[in-house]
Amino acid sequence: MSDRLGPALGEPIFKRVTIIGIGLIGSSMVRALKRMNAAGEVVACDASADVCKRVEELKIADVVEQDVAKAVANSDLVVLCVPVGASGPVAEQMGPHLKNTAIVSDVGSVKCAVIAAVAPHLPQGVNFVPAHPVAGTEFSGPDAGFADLFLSRWCILTPPEGTDPAATDKVQQMWRSFGSNVEVMTAQHHDLVLAITSHVPHLIAYNIVGTAADLEEVTQSEVMKFSAGGFRDFTRIASSDPTMWRDIFLHNKEAVLEMLGRFNEDLAALQRMIRWGDGDGLFELFTRTRAIRRGIIAQGQETASPDFGRREPPKS
Repeated sequence: MSDRLGPALGEPIFKRVTIIGIGLIGSSMVRALKRMNAAGEVVACDASADVCKRVEELKIADVVEQDVAKAVANSDLVVLCVPVGASGPVAEQMGPHLKNTAIVSDVGSVKCAVIAAVAPHLPQGVNFVPAHPVAGTEFSGPDAGFADLFLSRWCILTPPEGTDPAATDKVQQMWRSFGSNVEVMTAQHHDLVLAITSHVPHLIAYNIVGTAADLEEVTQSEVMKFSAGGFRDFTRIASSDPTMWRDIFLHNKEAVLEMLGRFNEDLAALQRMIRWGDGDGLFELFTRTRAIRRGIIAQGQETASPDFGRREPPKS
């Protein structure tokens, strides 16, 4: 097991934590909670019997439940690690069984739609502290998780107005124990920022890979065989979970469409530069974008070492 997270906490932050949805993020949270002693007891819950069986085989949780009602009973924190579109139905299912002092959170890449879907199903006294760990790989399932996934990555919290600050603080403590940097902002601001930093890039990747696949089929060319590093990077992004990304685009469509409009305007300007041979304009743009990449590396959000899309996730 990796020890990069440092020493475990002396006292758990929560007595009992339930993670619903044991994919990459959920299974990584289960591992991190256990590794850091952030919870006295960790309950893993998934609708799939096969996933539950695999979690039991991996022995990464204290309790494994397929039944949501049993899984959330007496839990101090419940975290929804399900696709955005499933958040509301799961919240409706678990709502009557929550402790009236419980905290509910999530890990969705969209926040306004999740708050609107989840909040109406939570009993009075239950605080909702939505979260978005900006971390992940293209792999999925309980085997894909690892405790270091959140190390030095950002986790954004978007507590709605009226949320008990003490609840937000406890969720912050948990994410910081995982090694995350934590930022608090409004759900609206989050959705706009993530539309350009995550959602639109994924959409572009899906489109480019789809275009290349169509081109290869039509021309009988060797597009895939001679894929350069740039295309390989796009295929890595485009291999992300299709259910999750379908739900993200459908539930953050206003912000995504706004950013796509900006992108199309900038793309039209780039087309003009190429058409009219504007070398100076192209050089200036590429210089500016190169500096952005270096800034991301300087902030510790990426390394300068090449991986060409072949890196395997660490195991813990």
